[in-house]
Amino acid sequence: MNKDLTLGNPGKVLISFTIPLFISVIFQQLYNIADSVIAGKFAGEDALAAIGASYPITMIFMAVAFGCQIGCSVVISRFFGSGNIVKTKTSICTALVSGTVLSAALTLIGVIFSSQLMQLVNTPENIFADGNTYLKIYTAGFIFLFMYNITTGIFNSLGDSKTPLYLLIGSSVINVILDLIFVIPFKWGVAGAAWATFIAQGAACIVSVILLLNRVKNMHTAESFEFFSFKALKEISSVAIPSILQQSFISIGNLFIQYMINDFGSSVIAGYSAAIKLNTFAITSFATFGNGISSFTAQNLSVGKVDRVKSGFKTAIVFSLSIAVFLFLICFFLGEQLLSLFMNEDASELAAKTGLDFLRIVSPFYFTVCTKLICDGVLRGSESMGYFMVATFTDLILRVILAFILSRFFGETGIWSAWPISWGIAAVMSFIFYLKGVWIKDKHKASDAALNS
Repeated sequence: MNKDLTLGNPGKVLISFTIPLFISVIFQQLYNIADSVIAGKFAGEDALAAIGASYPITMIFMAVAFGCQIGCSVVISRFFGSGNIVKTKTSICTALVSGTVLSAALTLIGVIFSSQLMQLVNTPENIFADGNTYLKIYTAGFIFLFMYNITTGIFNSLGDSKTPLYLLIGSSVINVILDLIFVIPFKWGVAGAAWATFIAQGAACIVSVILLLNRVKNMHTAESFEFFSFKALKEISSVAIPSILQQSFISIGNLFIQYMINDFGSSVIAGYSAAIKLNTFAITSFATFGNGISSFTAQNLSVGKVDRVKSGFKTAIVFSLSIAVFLFLICFFLGEQLLSLFMNEDASELAAKTGLDFLRIVSPFYFTVCTKLICDGVLRGSESMGYFMVATFTDLILRVILAFILSRFFGETGIWSAWPISWGIAAVMSFIFYLKGVWIKDKHKASDAALNS
């Protein structure tokens, strides 16, 4: 069901819209974690390290998908919030057509150049073959992952966060069941984990596209809409490209960090692989509230309701900080138990120590990064992309530089220490941009574009 986010109590509307998104992220991250948990537990430390070594590369592909999702969500939210259904339908169809072409091209690139990409991050010989196998199968299914993300962004822009949730629950269950079958009785190892993800993502993608096309068909208008519009593509791209650059820049930075980590051997890679999956679970949870406030901001600014955005921002901050406190307590005090899920009895002490050190250095600063992501959500929703990119690029550039410098003095512990420092500086910048009201200054641009298109 489509939902207008410009009506009703701002806090309640935002929370009711965001909670399904949050639950979706939990399931999405759980089935991402399932690959590493099952591979590490039943195929060994090297299998866990192999998946971990390919992870930053898969995140580059994810960056493109996530950036396009944001672009679609913000622009379609603006049209839908202003009641322009013709432009809403045109933008949806344009997003689906252009997304299919782009994702098909990236899928082909990933499959052809998987070996070169694994070499790029200095993958150790003992895990190279498994890492390359995982990456090749993963990128072969990228078209499914990409289009699922596009449809999720479109559903969210229509105020519907429940349909993606139901699809993700089904996909997650399929993925975990197939992981268990392919890795344990079939003994396919890393390849089994990759094929499980491929099949689960494919099923979710096909069903989501069918449901979305049916939704568009039922959005009746007196005027006809365009099946593909270069003008709509340009508007989506104006938000999507900066978001893709931001996400890709982060992923490329993570490649540099992975390159540094790979110098410390497969045990450290395995420990980092487990810890970064847990950390990604936390960060993605906070990012969900940022995505929710983006759609909320876009719809409300399209009709000039600035006070509703401010109210929604306060609600999002309080709610996300409470989640940050909970995840900090879990990761800091129960990190050893969580990491043990990824490792069997043959795993080295160094792998476990590496993962625990990472979590205990990084998790106390979850409240910092979640504040940044909420502020970024408002900036994105108002299409203040310049400010958004400045804060995000500052975070990543500092993280890479500090990781390089500190690793020379403190080894892998120095790399982990770069996270909280860069988060803190970038969070202050994002919060200042919010307080200065740069997003309010841009509200006329957003609302005028929606009304005059």
